[in-house]
Amino acid sequence: MRVTLESYGGLAAAANFRRRPDVLDTDDLPESDAAELARLVAAAEAMPAEEQDGRGRDAMSYVITVEAGGRSTVLTQSDTAKSPAFAALLAWLRAHFAQQR
Repeated sequence: MRVTLESYGGLAAAANFRRRPDVLDTDDLPESDAAELARLVAAAEAMPAEEQDGRGRDAMSYVITVEAGGRSTVLTQSDTAKSPAFAALLAWLRAHFAQQR
């Protein structure tokens, strides 16, 4: 499974404009981490985003693309309207990428 994380918008939009997306391949992870990531992805795919109410136009938006088994799934949510499952996946990915830097 390959997972890509892209971030857009927010108060630092100009700084993030040309930033390359973070990419993770589960083949490069320990088995337990790969299993945890698969669980988080499945939960985020199953839970829809919360409705946006128009607030937070400068909020960060996130695009998580999951490629597995010849299929690609794109999950897009923002700071003002994200499901708990998406938030958990995003937190896990951020922690992983922070360790890699």
